[in-house]
Amino acid sequence: MTTINEATVTHLPFLQTVVRSASPLAFMVAIFLFFAGHNRPGGGFAAGLVLGAIVALRLMAGLRGPGGAVPLLSAGATIIGLVGMAPLLFGRELLDQVIVKATVPVLGVVKSGSAAVFDLGVTLVVVGLVVAVFDGLASDALAPGDVSATEEDTP
Repeated sequence: MTTINEATVTHLPFLQTVVRSASPLAFMVAIFLFFAGHNRPGGGFAAGLVLGAIVALRLMAGLRGPGGAVPLLSAGATIIGLVGMAPLLFGRELLDQVIVKATVPVLGVVKSGSAAVFDLGVTLVVVGLVVAVFDGLASDALAPGDVSATEEDTP
């Protein structure tokens, strides 16, 4: 069985170029899905899946990914918990949404709610889970500059 090591990854410049080029477009799709989720299909989970796909592609191409899963999972779970329980402090039901409207000079009336902040937490958790899966699969051997696979590991 052949393993992918640094030498194999560096021979794929076309793949790295394609992933580098596609990442900003996929990031914009993730942002669109995040904000469209309140009125159309999408939201925090869908945006997290697209961002997770970006992370997966970058790691498979040998490019640098996010630092670690623990900060993403911790921040996401904290945001979800705080947004979910904050209405209890004001005598409202658990997970009750608050909608805020503001008039912005160029855009006009803009409204947002606590569900958008909740979706941010969901997005962070989904991306953190994708990073955790790749950490669990020891994908750090794919990152440039890390020579984890030795001559003894290959048959």
